[in-house]
Amino acid sequence: MSGAQVGTGSSARDAGGASAFPHILSPGRIGSLQLRNRMIMGSMHTRLETWDRPLEREIAFFAERAAGGVAMIISGGFAPSPEGRFEDDAPLIGPGSDLSYHRALTSAVKSYGTPFLMQLLHAGRYASLPDCVAPSPLRAPINRHTPRELQIGDVWRTIEDFGRAAALAREGGYDGVEVMGSEGYLINQFLAPRTNHRLDEFGGIFENRLRFALEVVRSVRRHAGSDFALIFRISALELVEGGMTGDEILRLAKALQLNGVDALDTGIGWHEARIPTVAYTVPRAGWAETARRLKSAVSIPVIATNRINDPFVAEQLVGGGSADFVSMARSLLADSDFVSKVEKGRPDAINTCIACNQACLDRIFLLDIPTCLVNPRALRELDIPILPAKRIERIAVVGAGPAGLAFATNAASRGHRVTLFEREAQIGGQLQMARRIPEKTEFDELLRYFSVQLAETGVELRLGADATPEALRGFDRIILATGVVPRLPDLPGVGLPHVVTYQQVLTGKVKPGQRVAILGAGGIGFDVAEHLIGVPGQAPQLDAFLAEYGVDVQSRERGGLRKPTQVPPASRQVTMMQRTSGKMGPRLGTTMGWIKRDRLLRAGITMLNSVTYRSVDETGVHIERDGKPQTIAADTVILCTGQESERTLQDKIGDLNVPIHVIGGADVAAELDAMRAIDQATRLALAI
Repeated sequence: MSGAQVGTGSSARDAGGASAFPHILSPGRIGSLQLRNRMIMGSMHTRLETWDRPLEREIAFFAERAAGGVAMIISGGFAPSPEGRFEDDAPLIGPGSDLSYHRALTSAVKSYGTPFLMQLLHAGRYASLPDCVAPSPLRAPINRHTPRELQIGDVWRTIEDFGRAAALAREGGYDGVEVMGSEGYLINQFLAPRTNHRLDEFGGIFENRLRFALEVVRSVRRHAGSDFALIFRISALELVEGGMTGDEILRLAKALQLNGVDALDTGIGWHEARIPTVAYTVPRAGWAETARRLKSAVSIPVIATNRINDPFVAEQLVGGGSADFVSMARSLLADSDFVSKVEKGRPDAINTCIACNQACLDRIFLLDIPTCLVNPRALRELDIPILPAKRIERIAVVGAGPAGLAFATNAASRGHRVTLFEREAQIGGQLQMARRIPEKTEFDELLRYFSVQLAETGVELRLGADATPEALRGFDRIILATGVVPRLPDLPGVGLPHVVTYQQVLTGKVKPGQRVAILGAGGIGFDVAEHLIGVPGQAPQLDAFLAEYGVDVQSRERGGLRKPTQVPPASRQVTMMQRTSGKMGPRLGTTMGWIKRDRLLRAGITMLNSVTYRSVDETGVHIERDGKPQTIAADTVILCTGQESERTLQDKIGDLNVPIHVIGGADVAAELDAMRAIDQATRLALAI
């Protein structure tokens, strides 16, 4: 299966109802647990456990997913000892833990017949604590603290900590534990020569490096019992130099099975790896081969993970023999009813995770509680409840971009009578431009979801219709979601024919020349650059992805790394410029920014910071940099210099004497921020 594209999902949506999913809807078993289907909610860092333990919010979040029919839920990671926490207020399960908190949470989830497992995670050298520990005193490149080397007595104490934590989890009502042994955390650090330089019985040859993981598993079994479900999250592909080889990974899997592990959950890559593992640039189910390799080596169930956001892809994985179960985390942030919609034969109604990382992983790195761009209710279920409208209103919504679509569908779902006006012949607004960026094809799913929701909630959609003051007369309320227009800088020559806006380029109205200058390196500037070097609307291709990043899913060499192929140079000469100093695109998200910069640089894109724009003429862009004048030759100059809110209609309808709300880009023009637009629109729609 190596190099094969598992599936794209959307093209197969006409395949039928629930009968299209016989494998993922079939019951299965993990240890003593009988599971209703093959779709598991994997562990996520939600930070709900770290903010004063807001138990009601946690219950609401997990219970909504349990009610949605998922087969099993695995909690966020709980450290088995204080030095194993991510940070000072990170969750801990140990002596003195409040088990009443856990019993309330597990009781709520299990009331839906859904097994609930606790993940045990020792961060090791990833802990952002000055007293962090590791097998060897080697600082992680993503941590400023150098860990203290665990002495032999500390190693055995930590092993016992895992066992006692499992016993406490059982007392707290959990049905089992998942031991985190991947992604570069403590157990993984013992396994890999990259981080284990010990010379005692826990270091050196693989049998010694393996010992810590096996002793942890034995300790869990000894303390929690043989009938307590035990999943081990195994590092199926390391993606770092000095990681395990494929042979060592399979030997580890077999040893874990022999020592009582009930199932293997596949983890991909270390957090310090410089290869994307969950972003939209990764093909759907791009790591399926790693699960298949494990499944060929063991008889216990294997769980496939990472970039599984579509039931058709999940069905191919289980039905094709790559895995016994699929684990989805962010997909269940996006839609808590993912599984129930599959059961009802309504995959078209799923609100699909678009793998943008913007509202989930990026917020985690900002030490904030995450949510979801396409579902701002995620992890805020109590703050944004869905209740029937107390008074039904006739509401006009102007603009079918992300804000207008989110408001219209949510308001109509509560009983309001909504009419949506859109000047263009199709819905989407700025989303129509986003979907033309190479490898951002997941935005097609968001458009599909909104199309289905418009029909199901009874929104009256008027395409190709101008919302004139006369057309808006008679409504009880008007929502202006008219979006943004590109901002034109005050720059001599900006009106010349070869000076165009990002909007003209991304909508296909202008075909740029061979020498292109991009003014502005925010998110839009980077999207335009990617548009220029790739194939618009093309989904990520697995073979190309693995070759580009130098990934060998067979892990013949340590870490599964090989020499990457040379990224084909851009067919155009492209120069990106920004006025600020420092790295290009400073406001790009933490998890996507480095991917975008790296890709464009490897394609030969020139990036210039600290630029002062002077003028544009037929020869190109005249700038000043480091006090020296310079001319950037260009056939086409693309303006990515910001946006302005489009509010011209607002002044024309003030005399209608009805409440008028301005949302999305029409309210605040900022980098085409779909996350903020959908959140604002959803909150307003559920409050009226």
